[in-house]
Amino acid sequence: MARPSTYKIQSGTSVPLFLYLLGKTTIMKKLLPILLLSLPVFASAQALSGDDIKQQFIKDWERSKAYTLDYLNTMPADKYSFKPVDSIRSFAQQMLHLASANLGLVNQGTGAQPSFVGRGLEGRTSAQTKDSVVYYVTASYDYAIDAVKGLDASKYGELAGQGNNKVTRYAWILKGLEHQAHHRGQTTIYIRLQGIRPPNERLF
Repeated sequence: MARPSTYKIQSGTSVPLFLYLLGKTTIMKKLLPILLLSLPVFASAQALSGDDIKQQFIKDWERSKAYTLDYLNTMPADKYSFKPVDSIRSFAQQMLHLASANLGLVNQGTGAQPSFVGRGLEGRTSAQTKDSVVYYVTASYDYAIDAVKGLDASKYGELAGQGNNKVTRYAWILKGLEHQAHHRGQTTIYIRLQGIRPPNERLF
């Protein structure tokens, strides 16, 4: 016969069996009342709703937009073509790649159609100036924010994508946030190599 997982003490309250057994020791006899008082606190914790998650997503995308614009405005306009070494992307290309991926990843997560074509953006000669980069990056975040706002939170659990890249819509949106943070972070050294202090972190 299975052992009971709870034990009813004199007050009539059922407690986890491990707490009752611990309470039989000298030290735990003193701590048990405190542990019992804490049980209602754990029991009353509220689960996050889909709308709670959606609002946090929106806040995080808006914060990420503001933080990336800090980076764009910190880097001098005549240094957007700078590369720490020849074999990697320039500052402009890093940010254009970020913008392109914002479109692609959020499109997978929400199904919303982007306002412009992101594929091959980082290789476009006409897109390499500061004005162009700021335009495309800003537009990509605006698209992401509007797309997340427009997605019904009840669809977060739906699978999207193809083949081995099929995950939930929730996961695609998270991957979008992760990717843009990764590439923005990569450009920190680009700014430092100009003798300029990069923007302070924005966690909230």
